Amino acid sequence: MEPQGLDADLVGAAAQGSSQAFARLVERHQQALRAFLRRACRDWALADDLAQETFLVAWSRIGKLEPGANVRAWLCGIGYNKALTALRSDRRARQREAAYAEGRPAAQSPQEEDRLALDRAMSDLPLEQRACVALCLAADFSHAEAAQALNLPLGTVKSHVTRGRAKLLAALGAEQNQEDRADADR
Repeated sequence: MEPQGLDADLVGAAAQGSSQAFARLVERHQQALRAFLRRACRDWALADDLAQETFLVAWSRIGKLEPGANVRAWLCGIGYNKALTALRSDRRARQREAAYAEGRPAAQSPQEEDRLALDRAMSDLPLEQRACVALCLAADFSHAEAAQALNLPLGTVKSHVTRGRAKLLAALGAEQNQEDRADADR
């Protein structure tokens, strides 16, 4: 049975109340969801919490999932919305703390390793761009799947991926070669 067909059967059974079928869906998609949320949030503990919240919401909404829908993209979309809410809340809390501390400058340590430079470059990307890059370049989503998961137009996702890739390459001191440009058009 094909993965999409298996998901459809599991969704149908879960919508009828089968917790075992839903548990199989969780098993099939939790790694991809957690990986996406970890890249998008850049906080592993928060990402794991958001993944759990995502599955709780998914369980309550499984009956509303359209037949043939991509379950992984649907779950990532729920997770993305949870991440947006959490990150906005965190940003407001940090702003309150900064106002309280009267703007003391934060100490920054030099980033020398490539992974650290990439992490920093990713954090400099706007959230939507970072989410598109995380899904399309790191999680191997197609642009269409990312558009569905993030509830963004396909052209916007393609644009975010292209611009995000260019910013990451520039931040890492690499030039985008012809192959990369062709890859960006997929």
